[in-house]
Amino acid sequence: MHFVFEVHVRPGYRAEQYAEAWVRASELIQQAPGARGTRLHRKIGDPDVLLAIASWESKAARDAMESRTSQAVRDIIAEQAQFVEVRVIGEFEDAEWVVEPGG
Repeated sequence: MHFVFEVHVRPGYRAEQYAEAWVRASELIQQAPGARGTRLHRKIGDPDVLLAIASWESKAARDAMESRTSQAVRDIIAEQAQFVEVRVIGEFEDAEWVVEPGG
């Protein structure tokens, strides 16, 4: 399962500043059972728009993490709230069938 959200960095703040906080929070969140990694991408042509993709074993595993998010993670999210706007794009199931070049 993939949890996908878009981050819009507000004027006067830099994506690199957000990324530093995102790494701190992600390192804590990824300790949760069922976490399978996360990535942050910058939009081509618009360096103040980022895309985050977090992979989870299941929606239930992500929901369980969300229901018991640590105070440290909540604090990081709260400190960033004034600098960014986060828009959840959605939750996506892993594809049952994946075809990739070369394998």
